[in-house]
Amino acid sequence: MKWIRNFISAAGVVLLVAALVRFLIAAGSAEVLSLPEPLLSIPLRYAVLLVGGLELAGALICLFGKRLGLQIGWLAWLGTNYIVFWAGLVWQQCSPQGSCIGGLTDPLRLYQGTAGYLLQFMPFGLAVGSYAAAASLWFSGGARQPEAERDAKTGMIKMICPACGTHVQFAPSKLGQQIPCPNCRGALVLRRPDENLKTACVLCGGHIEFPPHAIGRKIPCPHCAEKITLLDPIGKP
Repeated sequence: MKWIRNFISAAGVVLLVAALVRFLIAAGSAEVLSLPEPLLSIPLRYAVLLVGGLELAGALICLFGKRLGLQIGWLAWLGTNYIVFWAGLVWQQCSPQGSCIGGLTDPLRLYQGTAGYLLQFMPFGLAVGSYAAAASLWFSGGARQPEAERDAKTGMIKMICPACGTHVQFAPSKLGQQIPCPNCRGALVLRRPDENLKTACVLCGGHIEFPPHAIGRKIPCPHCAEKITLLDPIGKP
């Protein structure tokens, strides 16, 4: 699912930039901004602000949201609305002007050259990418049942590699074994995700407990308050 997260992050950046451009356009003094938008029948300035607001909301969800389904769903909804809006403009025999960025409204002239072509195909890219991500998530089982329920049915255990964050699934019989992470190839000791590790502070000798996913993090020792790095007790030489 790494490509899905990369797609969502890239879409968030694109939407954030697009929203800022919309707000800049709406703050402009072009006379065409006072004309009614063909489909919404409101001044074009307010229509551009509305689109910019939706793009800003989408950008925040993509960049700071935690729920993969919500992020994909928002992108799919936004991309679909872009396409429907374009189709409506074509049906009204109006020029879409690159998602409301055109020669009469854009002070940055982004509609020209390569940037203009990219802006024209951005809605289709968002729609196709979000549909593909939703389909991939569905067929992998992510949209059909919670991870804990799937793992309980299959009897498999899932943990996170502390080095790269990759989800690693393994059979209970492999608990305690050390394997190379399938993504970063670093040494990984297979443990239950709720199994705390125990170590001692290298400076004061105080005992410390921490979850497996915290391996490698730097924290203040709860006993002496000095900064230490949490190391895997099994992985120590």
